[in-house]
Amino acid sequence: MSFIKYRVRDVATDFGMTPKEVTEVMGKYFEKPKSNSQVLTDEQLNVVFDHLTQNNQIDSIEQVFANAKKAEPKAAAHKDAPKPNRPASSQKAGGENKSASQQPSQTQERRRERRVVDTSAVQVNSERFDDRVDTLVSERVQNISGGKQKIGGGKAKNNKKGNKFQSSKAKNEEQEKMRRLRLEVIKKTPLTVKIPDEITVGELASMMKKTAAEVIKALLKNGVIATINQTIDYDTAEFIATELGCKVEHEITVTIEERLIDDHVDTAEELQPRSPVVVVMGHVDHGKTSLLDAIRKTNVVSGEAGGITQHIGAYTVQINGNPITFLDTPGHAAFTSMRARGAMCTDIAILVVAADDGIMPQTVEAINHAKAAQIPIIVAINKMDKPGANPDRIKQQLTEYDLVPEEWGGETVICPISAKKGQGIDELLEMVILTAEVQELKANPNRSAKGTVIEARLDRTRGPIATLLVQNGTLNQGDIIIAGTSVGRVRVMTDDKGRSVKTAGPSIPVEITGLADVPAPGDEFNAVSDERMARELVEQRRQAEKDAAAKLNSKVTLDNLFTKLHDEEMKELNLIVKADVQGSAEAVKANLMKLSNEEVRVKVIHSGVGAINESDILLASTANAIVIGFNVRPDAAAQASAARSKVDMRMYRVIYDAINEIEAALKGMLAPKYEEAIIGHAEVRQTYKVSAIGTIAGCYVKDGKITRDAQVRVLRDNIVLHEGVVGSLQRFKDAAKEVAAGYECGMSIDKYNDIKEGDIFECFVMQEIKR
Repeated sequence: MSFIKYRVRDVATDFGMTPKEVTEVMGKYFEKPKSNSQVLTDEQLNVVFDHLTQNNQIDSIEQVFANAKKAEPKAAAHKDAPKPNRPASSQKAGGENKSASQQPSQTQERRRERRVVDTSAVQVNSERFDDRVDTLVSERVQNISGGKQKIGGGKAKNNKKGNKFQSSKAKNEEQEKMRRLRLEVIKKTPLTVKIPDEITVGELASMMKKTAAEVIKALLKNGVIATINQTIDYDTAEFIATELGCKVEHEITVTIEERLIDDHVDTAEELQPRSPVVVVMGHVDHGKTSLLDAIRKTNVVSGEAGGITQHIGAYTVQINGNPITFLDTPGHAAFTSMRARGAMCTDIAILVVAADDGIMPQTVEAINHAKAAQIPIIVAINKMDKPGANPDRIKQQLTEYDLVPEEWGGETVICPISAKKGQGIDELLEMVILTAEVQELKANPNRSAKGTVIEARLDRTRGPIATLLVQNGTLNQGDIIIAGTSVGRVRVMTDDKGRSVKTAGPSIPVEITGLADVPAPGDEFNAVSDERMARELVEQRRQAEKDAAAKLNSKVTLDNLFTKLHDEEMKELNLIVKADVQGSAEAVKANLMKLSNEEVRVKVIHSGVGAINESDILLASTANAIVIGFNVRPDAAAQASAARSKVDMRMYRVIYDAINEIEAALKGMLAPKYEEAIIGHAEVRQTYKVSAIGTIAGCYVKDGKITRDAQVRVLRDNIVLHEGVVGSLQRFKDAAKEVAAGYECGMSIDKYNDIKEGDIFECFVMQEIKR
């Protein structure tokens, strides 16, 4: 930075004063200058300027212009004199002001007038202001405009161009200085960043206008090790951003699902009473469907294979003017997930227990499902007409599962019934209605429908058909609905009696057509208004399922290389499952996969609804899989293709037949299993060292026998020192295949020589265990 020396005599010359007068002014505030050539500091100059300004006031601005006209000849005389940034006109102005201040007749009048200080004709050392600007504005910001600039730089050289040019240049320079100051203020203002729930380190650095290295360093300082592409959560990102001087706002991303599906909470004014949904649960063949048959006065049992319910049925009945919806769930162990779905979407559970059979495994499972769903349980003790009926034993068993009868001081309602003879049915229904009244069940029928898919199947002529239970809102014919990864418009809607209906309110089961695909039972369905967004949401869900499946079949990396190599030793049985309804396919798939063990993995590579077709056979041939058909048959093309490809197809009507047959087949695929069998012990009595062989042990066989091909452990004080194989076995000088108890022998251990007298050799063989 340039520096201009401003001496005492220069100040005196510029302001029309003697050096002595300047020295006296300086002496009032500082130490007197020792000579007229002494250079004054910025602080001293400021004091002198302030003193002169205070003691040289003018009456009005007009006086300045009047004095300026009179002073023009004299100002021209001083034009060529060297003056350090102080105009000669200031001398005249100062003189005039000084003379004016010495007129006593105008003193009182001037005191009442407004005083104006004339600074337009005074030259000031602008270099000293550059230092102050430099302290306010950083060098980085000044460099933006191409280097530092001085307020008065080059002003003395351009005096010839006139005051107009100087004023314009000074104005531009002042604007440039202000712009730099504004940039500095903006720089010091905290940057606001909007951070989502998850963000990568690189994205966070870009938002904060920092380098990734700075962010990684801050993370490491706080104990978080992350790379530039690694994702961190909002809390971590917020902490790091705040530490680096940024202001953080949480960016909430609204998904298509949130925009499309109405999930607002109903108010008390919107809610209206609704009918209860009752699930009938219990062990297989305890009379659940017979109970529903008695309630509906129809026979729905005939036609079910082995008397086992293998689909979910939903029925609505009127009891004394009160509608009740019943769900019938299968009782076999294979249908665990179907029973769980039935419990989660209902209000009351009727637990059917046979009076002559008692609590069974699926009964316990049904109790657990009802408790998990937090719904009240009404126990119906069925088959009371049988001679061996013992309800007291049933009540005693129920107490073991925290179901204490009311007559014993508990809260569980117990109703003895006979579904076959219709006894106790009315009392059971009365208890259902009473329990529903206590619950005060309500829903809002004036909103978009929401509910659960109870069952789904593929019909050859009508396409995908789904049984829906509306839990809230009203479903209308023509509504667009999303059910899992299926989307479509409701074309035809029928109730449980096969009648076509236009609307279905809360607690009403209906069967619909119009979906593009078969949904999965248990999927939640929603009625929406925007079909385009609905299809986009379904595509997102399908992609998410594909991504999840791709993770299971990921390519080999260094991370999973060991796992992949280990899995190669495990045999696989590939299966393709086809069933008449989705619920059955799901049950068969789940139970077959449970047959996997440590050595054989059962893998269902495909499951679907409908007849076995040629594409199923093609897939089975490629993957070397067996096709399992449940209540379905192959079409003609599939049968011919299976014969050509030699694909094994198995058809079943009852689920446990399929499970048992596959389990039996798996046993033939299991690798042989071995167990250890100890055949004898030998004690070391003496040792010999042979250079070509190593250590030879002279042994005495204590029990059993020692064989040449046996494995051996070396025990010392019952501690295993080594486990290996017998190197050589001899009787005297002859090699022996085996040595019995009570005889002596010579033995060596393969690749082991640390043998001492008193050691015990424990010989054993590995024997195969029959499956």
